Amino acid sequence: MDAERERLDERERHERAAAIAGRLLANVETVVHGKTREIKLVLAALASQGHVLFEDVPGTAKTVLARAVAQSIDGAVHARIQCTPDLQPTDATGLSVYNQKLRDFEFRPGPIFANVLLVDEINRAMPKTQSALLEAMAERQVTIDGVTRRLPEPFLLLATENPIEHEGTFPLPEAQLDRFFLRTGLGYPALHDEQRIVREQRGGHPLGRLQPVVTVADVLELEAAVEGVYVDELLEAWLIGLVRATRELDEVAIGASVRGSLALERAARAWALLDGRDYVTPEDVEELFLPVIGHRIIFAPGFLVEMRRIGREAALARFRDACFARVPRPDPEGGEVVTLPARRP
Repeated sequence: MDAERERLDERERHERAAAIAGRLLANVETVVHGKTREIKLVLAALASQGHVLFEDVPGTAKTVLARAVAQSIDGAVHARIQCTPDLQPTDATGLSVYNQKLRDFEFRPGPIFANVLLVDEINRAMPKTQSALLEAMAERQVTIDGVTRRLPEPFLLLATENPIEHEGTFPLPEAQLDRFFLRTGLGYPALHDEQRIVREQRGGHPLGRLQPVVTVADVLELEAAVEGVYVDELLEAWLIGLVRATRELDEVAIGASVRGSLALERAARAWALLDGRDYVTPEDVEELFLPVIGHRIIFAPGFLVEMRRIGREAALARFRDACFARVPRPDPEGGEVVTLPARRP
């Protein structure tokens, strides 16, 4: 009886979390049109306590997306950092200043103390400023003047970089790239979506009319619900095998680390939850492999030449296919591969 009650309670928690994710997605889509997959990737990172790197040209609604996510959460604080070469670490984290009235130092928090932080053109900041974000991204805290301060929960960092400008930029080191949960881009909207955007903004930006649909407590419940999504052992082994395959390809100089396996497994669980399921399927892993793993790879010089020749997207697709060719996909229909259960037993 107790076990049955526990299963019912777990199912109810899952349905409630899926409803929270659905409200968030629908609300953000009212201002960011035609980008359902990209919004879902951001929400998957939010539910997984991860961070997102957008590599895209200016004017593709990256700032709008960040603000829409923040405004959809009642009580959430949104902040933005515009990176420039003269940006100092304390400009992001905050600093202690002397208060003459109190005759003591007091801490003034920087914009990093927000629930949703947009770091615009992160590759324009100097390496020491980029490094100041590492502790915040990995441990959700910052240490200033020897004092460690926790960041608010939830904490989602969305960073952008422009792939077509290189003058005055500082490429992100591999250690920081590996801290990003996933990398994606928004791209230009389709014709009908762009027409809709133009019409809607004649009377002001729709962000001004966007209302919150969930609370901070709801988002924390969403994060907790990801833990309860079921991953079959066979699917888990396949997922890890795919990440390990990145370390064996000739096209790769350094493959994805264990952090990549952890991120891909958690992202797949979050993606399943966003789809209203309490179990992960092979399609979830296939959908998320490149966004989660692609930026964690250091490619061999020869493959970089090939990437410049055929284009980044085509080269990454070829890399993905090579990884999947090395590891047999679990087959729900059975056959030579052991049968993968479709859902939690």
